[in-house]
Amino acid sequence: MTLRFLLDTSIVSEPVKPKPNPAVLRQLERHAHESAIAAPVWHELRYGCGLLPAGKRRTALEAYLVDVILRTFQILPYDEVAAAWHADERARLERADTTAPFVDGQIAAIAEVHGLLLVTLNVRDFTRYDGLVVENWATRPRAKR
Repeated sequence: MTLRFLLDTSIVSEPVKPKPNPAVLRQLERHAHESAIAAPVWHELRYGCGLLPAGKRRTALEAYLVDVILRTFQILPYDEVAAAWHADERARLERADTTAPFVDGQIAAIAEVHGLLLVTLNVRDFTRYDGLVVENWATRPRAKR
């Protein structure tokens, strides 16, 4: 199946929350086969897990990363095309006196250069990027810029 969605960390982390949002879980089940994650999202997941102390929670999250994330989602790289788009957008934003977290820019770039809809629970963090289409599976409104 063709990829349609790039999932942000907030979306792929939802199933392991103590009270996951049922709407997000339904959308993950429905669209997992046409979704990918960005390499910076994989980094955020591994980093967050690595910060946890050894124990049941960390072991369960490590298993989720291997058994669910790696087996379900393709990981798209931050390559030279994404880096060029990101650099242009970052410069545009800075000229407009707007800054954005570097990792958000990387994720946005990967979505944009692959023509994917970016899915996140933090829509506001990504609407600053020109042309990027963003959606929140918890509420389903689609934001376009």
